[in-house]
Formats: sequence, structure tokens, C-alpha cells
Amino acid sequence: MREIWRLSDAVTRSISPENPTGAKGAGAMATEGTGAWAARELGRGWKVSPSIHLASGELATLAEVAGPGVIRHIWLTTDRGSLRGLVLRMFWDGEEAPSIEVPLGDFFCNGWTDELALVNSEPIVVAPAGGLNSYWQMPFRESARITLENVSDHGVPVYYQVTYSLEELPGQTAYLHAAWRRSHPLGQPAIHTIVDEVRGRGHYVGTYLAIEPGDSGWWGEGELKFYLDGDDEFPTICGTGTEDYFGGAWNFDLAGRYVRYSTAYLGLHQVLPAEQIYQARQRFGMYRWHLPDPIGFERELRVTVQALGWHSGGRYLPLERADIATTAFWYQTEPHAVGDPLPTDSLPSTPLPRTAGPSPRLGTRLRSFFAGAIRRFR
Repeated sequence: MREIWRLSDAVTRSISPENPTGAKGAGAMATEGTGAWAARELGRGWKVSPSIHLASGELATLAEVAGPGVIRHIWLTTDRGSLRGLVLRMFWDGEEAPSIEVPLGDFFCNGWTDELALVNSEPIVVAPAGGLNSYWQMPFRESARITLENVSDHGVPVYYQVTYSLEELPGQTAYLHAAWRRSHPLGQPAIHTIVDEVRGRGHYVGTYLAIEPGDSGWWGEGELKFYLDGDDEFPTICGTGTEDYFGGAWNFDLAGRYVRYSTAYLGLHQVLPAEQIYQARQRFGMYRWHLPDPIGFERELRVTVQALGWHSGGRYLPLERADIATTAFWYQTEPHAVGDPLPTDSLPSTPLPRTAGPSPRLGTRLRSFFAGAIRRFR
């Protein structure tokens, strides 16, 4: 934790609809805004402009500041059902291609919009009723620009506050990057690329994974693989299974049900529907932050995950019908390699109808089979 008692020369500023430039002494000066009617008897300085309305197809610049400095905290809330219909982008030092381009919900570990998933972690906190908080530290030398685009078919309210410090940065400063990818359906081979073509020096700091397995049964045998600095067919770092990478074990199954958890650095924080188990069309959300254990690379990085379940006879089953979306977080030196623009037509996340849960007898047989398979093959 930062030594908060140690004084520095940093200056704190904050941007919101009540102070859109973040200028000193310029807060609460609005005479028009979304709160003007409610404040009509109180006047200027009484929450006249607490939010903006973002129409369908509209792009808004939430913050644009000159550096050097560090974005310390972002708070935002909006229509909870539209989290994948909004695209968050961040640009450092005047770059044309964003270093961060992610659906808003996925940036805050809420790719599935069936219901809000609460998160209690060090860099990301999602509070009850929809408070989205980011504590990712985002340094910039010359400038920082944050935009939000509404690619949904309806307008939404957006409340936000971006707090940053103006301060000098050390010479070896790396910039935060984030990239989103979706495979739907996954197809052959059942391997989803989380990120590739990362060029430069840096360290990988986090993964958010949203998955609908597409086949019934246990779905998390696939390994996460990190290909570093020239690795070709085989990676330098290879995990032992999906639930293992996210800090869990044994199918996330405790007494015949998935048990959700959210901790400082990892979690299985979303299970939809929560009362079912081993269903093909269930949806799951999980995260892992490599803050105590960053994965360093000198020149390049590629990260993949296999989608793997169990077949009859104790055989692995590639989950070719899986729907997988991931967000990768990493720090690196600039310039960064420019990838393809985010495919906004892949974003809508229509809630699926709930399927009937397994009968007690079927659930017992499934659990017995998977427990036996695990004992034999792990």
C-alpha cells in the first residue's frame, strides 16, 4: 500500500460533470445539467450537473487532461443492463489508437448483464446497485483522454468521477493497457486467444474471463498459457487448469454447488443461474490480478486459454460451442502494437432463458462421474 502519510509534491484534481475540466476552484459552477430541475429552488452549487445523458450512437469524452500525472480512481454508474453496450477507451500522450479499448462491463468484470456481479478486489470494486470503481494506477506523461461510446440501441445516464494526481514520473514508467476478445462460438481448435502481438517491455497484471461452456458437465480443465519473448509452439508458463488459475479447485464444486468468492486478487464472482450446476448454458465470471506476481516480458507476449471439459470414458472434451470473452490487463512501454478495432457487433449480451436444472439422480451421477475422473486423471 502506498505510504499515504508521506507528503509529496503531487496535486490532486478530479473531473466529473460538476467540474468537466478538473480545474482548481471550478467545481459545482454549472447552471444547466441533468439536476437543474431538481435544484431549481436551490440554485447554483446544488447538484445542478451530476451526470450526462449518452444517446445511442454517441461518443462522449469523459476526461481530457494534460500531464504528467496518474489517474488514481474512476467511479462510474449507468444502466446496469447496458454494460456491454458501452465501450470504454483510454488514450495516453496523444496517441491515435487507444491503449485501452474494452466494453465497460468487462473492464469492471461484468460481461454478463443478466444481473450485477459484485466484486471486492484491490484494483476493481463493484458495489451493490451498480457502483463501478477502478483503482488501476494509470500514469501518463503528456496527456490522458478517456471516452465512452454508446453502441446500444437506447440512451443511458452516465454518472462518473475521474480522480488523478499531477506529478512527475520516473524514467521507467509503463502504461496500462487492456484488450477485449470474444470467441462465439469458439470452434476448432477449442483455444481462445486472450491477447497476442503485444510488443515492447512490460508485465502482465490481470485476466477477466466470462464463459458459457456450451456443453453440460464440468468445463474448466483447460490450461492458461503464457508465451514469452519468442516462445513458439510451447509456452514458458503453463497452468494446470482454468479453476486452478483463478485460485479455485475441484470444479469450483462444494457439496454439489458452485460457491462464489471475491478476494483481493482472484475470484469466481458470477454464476448464472446460481442454483444450477454443470449446465451447458450457465454463465460464469472470474478474475485474477497478478499484482503480487506480475508476469514480466522483455519483447513480446501472447496468452491463450483452452476450453476443455469431460467426455464419456474419462476423456477430455474440447468445448467448441463455448462462448468466451476475456479482458487482458498489462503494463508496457510505449509505443504499443496497434491491433484490430474492437468489433462492436460482438458486444450485445442478451440474457439467455434459464434451463431446467438436473434431476437429483442425474446430479448425483454427474458428480460421481467427475469426482472419479478427477481422481484418475489429475
